[in-house]
Amino acid sequence: MKRSFREAKWYPYAVAACIAVVLYVVLTQFTSVWGGISRFIGYFSAVIYGVVIAYMINPLASFLERKLFKGIAKEKLRWVLSSVLAIVIVLLVLSLVFVLMIPQLIDSVKTFSENLDGYVASLTRLIENLGLTGSKLDISRFVSSSESLLEMISGFITDNLDSILATSLGAGKSIVTVVIGFIFSVYILMDKRRLIAGSCRLLRASCGIKRYDKLMVFLKKCHAIFNSYIVCNLIDCMIIGILNFIFMTIAGMEYAGLVSVIVAITNLIPTFGPIVGGVIGAFVLLMVRPVHALVFLIFTVALQFADGYVIKPRLFGNSLGVSGLLILIGVVVGGNMFGIIGILLAIPVVAILDLVYNSYLMPWLEHKRHIDRRDAEAGAAEEPAEVDDGTQS
Repeated sequence: MKRSFREAKWYPYAVAACIAVVLYVVLTQFTSVWGGISRFIGYFSAVIYGVVIAYMINPLASFLERKLFKGIAKEKLRWVLSSVLAIVIVLLVLSLVFVLMIPQLIDSVKTFSENLDGYVASLTRLIENLGLTGSKLDISRFVSSSESLLEMISGFITDNLDSILATSLGAGKSIVTVVIGFIFSVYILMDKRRLIAGSCRLLRASCGIKRYDKLMVFLKKCHAIFNSYIVCNLIDCMIIGILNFIFMTIAGMEYAGLVSVIVAITNLIPTFGPIVGGVIGAFVLLMVRPVHALVFLIFTVALQFADGYVIKPRLFGNSLGVSGLLILIGVVVGGNMFGIIGILLAIPVVAILDLVYNSYLMPWLEHKRHIDRRDAEAGAAEEPAEVDDGTQS
């Protein structure tokens, strides 16, 4: 009977040699390989953005389907209506944020530039009252008036015009890509059922029934982690932004809307985000009224304490259950490897790795160790007892 080439003795050695060659090329030419992969992925950036946006809108659409349109008998019509309403809600929320933020941002910049001389004088007096006068903290050396600041900005723009144009071109291209991705997300969301059915059929045909069932259980757990993280994190940042806006409005602080939007957005970033938002808000208020900056910092610390020990535990519950140390490691490593995207996805990725470790890797190792111990005990029991020939005393 003729054997297939996979049964030949040389086949596993050939596969191992090919893997070793590929690994050597990847390690020695990592920069070039990674650049090629990034460039190839960049061709599909709009599609990737579309998948991500559709995945983020999906929880809202599913919620509307379960609660608002549950009385509609036709499943396809129910999902189309839920998806359309979810997309409209997202667009309305984004439009509302921009309508509220952009005019206030323009007004804030205008007010800031008009009162810059007073802000500088106020900050200088504060530094003198604290006894920190000196060449290193003498801000009048850098900004003596609004005219000098404009001259500094004009000189910076002139000296870095090429870089600014390149950055602006890249930002414009990114915005266009995101817009195209949003259009893709509409089609992906509408066709969700068919795409999932086709993917499941492909996995079932590729893996077999038994492996497919195990893989689907794992994917459902991963989906639950990401879904819980996205929904709870968005709700949490909205709560923090609203509470911050209410406090600043009651306290009569300037730039309440602008600072609250910054605090809400930076709160999406785990661990370091609230610190960044607090520092930016305090700096803006410091230039206007230093007392407000101090009160804002105290409120930010109290708000983050309440967020960490009251709000987030009630929102997330035990759905993630990842230790703070692992989250910190994930944020640092993810930020170094993938930038802001790595920071934002650090918590769900760490939660999935923790799931793989505790639910799959450790049980497999313990089962393997149990089998090895059982085989060793069985082998020891089958060995014949040593015969005493009477030579030992």
